[in-house]
Amino acid sequence: MQNEVEKMDMNAMAHLILKAVALAMGIGVAVLSVLNQIDIRSEFGMLGIGLACLAMDLIIKKEYQ
Repeated sequence: MQNEVEKMDMNAMAHLILKAVALAMGIGVAVLSVLNQIDIRSEFGMLGIGLACLAMDLIIKKEYQ
């Protein structure tokens, strides 16, 4: 029972972290673009990382349902 609760807590934490990284990448790209401090290749890289985090979040969520 205790191990199952810990597993659920870790799963919830993983979801939160993945969503937070995706949000941070999106906000970072938006702010750096407005300030003209980032080139287009870096923008696509950061947005790709954010999108990958959201995809991993969905995969993890479907596995545990």
